[in-house]
Amino acid sequence: MVSIIVGIMVNTISLLALPSVVYLLWCLVSKAWVWAWSTSRTLPTEAQRKLPLPPGSMGYPYIGETFQLYSKNPNIFFALKQKRYGAIFKTHILGCPCVMLSSPEAAKFVLVTKAQLFKPTFPASKERMLGRQAIFFQQGDYHARLRRLVLRAFMPDAIRSTVADIETVALTTLSSWDGRMVNTFKEMKTYAFNVALLSIFGKDEIGHIEELKQCYYTLEKGYNSMPINLPGTLFHKAMKARKQLGEIVAKILASRRESKVQANDLLASFMEDREALTDAQIADNIIGVIFAARDTTASVLTWIVKYLGEYPGVLQAVREEQEEIMRIKEMGQDKNDVDKCLTWADTKKMPMTSRVIQETMRVASILSFTFREAVEDVEFEGYLIPKGWKVLPLFRNIHHSPDNFPDPEKFDPSRFEKSPKPNTYMPFGNGTHSCPGNELAKLEMLVLLHHLTTRYRWSLSGTESGIQFGPFALPLNGLPIRFFRKTSRNNG
Repeated sequence: MVSIIVGIMVNTISLLALPSVVYLLWCLVSKAWVWAWSTSRTLPTEAQRKLPLPPGSMGYPYIGETFQLYSKNPNIFFALKQKRYGAIFKTHILGCPCVMLSSPEAAKFVLVTKAQLFKPTFPASKERMLGRQAIFFQQGDYHARLRRLVLRAFMPDAIRSTVADIETVALTTLSSWDGRMVNTFKEMKTYAFNVALLSIFGKDEIGHIEELKQCYYTLEKGYNSMPINLPGTLFHKAMKARKQLGEIVAKILASRRESKVQANDLLASFMEDREALTDAQIADNIIGVIFAARDTTASVLTWIVKYLGEYPGVLQAVREEQEEIMRIKEMGQDKNDVDKCLTWADTKKMPMTSRVIQETMRVASILSFTFREAVEDVEFEGYLIPKGWKVLPLFRNIHHSPDNFPDPEKFDPSRFEKSPKPNTYMPFGNGTHSCPGNELAKLEMLVLLHHLTTRYRWSLSGTESGIQFGPFALPLNGLPIRFFRKTSRNNG
């Protein structure tokens, strides 16, 4: 669950890659009209009279700079703005006035130091699909309670016993690739989905899982659709599937209560009596966790496959590290590993692989930014951030700044042999809304990479280069690659 989340985590970055021009225009007209109407009737506050707005440009009336953003790689848009105006600048996109922040100090100010002044913000349609009581849309005591419940299920002490089960999912996933041309991103999404379901429901809850999967696939197709709830539209189908998902989760809850099974998964954490969550709250948060866990983790794994293919020296170092773990287990030096399954301890012997994951998350920066909204007028570095304006900490700009990471465009895992400077590396967000599933995300990546690098080979030869955005940055076309099972360990 890399959310960017997710924060998961999950985020409204998806708005910046909507395929529907109609929806874009609809957003612009409706949001711009409401904003213009409200601001025309609101007297400026004392802070607004005294403090200047950040430098920048607001673009055309109502439309703002949305089309400039859409006409190029969004990261180029942000980089050019930063170069011209500095680390804090204003713009107007998707009908909203915005302040962009690209310094570690500014990101910390919004996400940590003064987090209470900036609330998470999402499209209303996204809230309806995931569930208005999901953790992503909350603040205050209810958010803190939900976060504690998720962390209880996803912290190292809770997930260390799931390594063997995650390994089974990884081996099943990889076995279907042998000799096939696969869409790497789609396959990684399937893997991340299955790990998420395992972590939420445990390995024994199989009665309703296939039905749940099919409903979720329908819901997912509507995430970026125009929010018109008419029969035949993607949004209507998605909302119908969302209702069915709630009913499926209710059946699972009833079955779990009837069986009185003792479990250590996320569902058990949500169901604990003293937490007093309603079934509707549980359903909203389960669907939200699936959303946060799937695309982000799959995106990172896809980029890792690409980078390992492009840097054979890095791949060889990872392979040697993983093969050493296999060699020790085969020699029987670890008496607890007679079945040669991976253990939690094994995943702590993978420093090179962990650095590859870290560097991939920095270079790819799956979560390029996150949205917040100022709940009151805020002063920062002599500038005014007006109440109601969107505020976007730009993680990718921070991760690609030469002040924070020398030669930032170079893929170099060795840079993580020492810890980065504070607040310069935020692949999982920062503060109280940072991704609570980051430990699980790292674990499932390590397990898959262990078997991928020791059992399979692949080549990027013939693969088209390029990046697509939809909503996360991905290798072009999801990185189609043919994987082959190695006939022996020395056959690389």
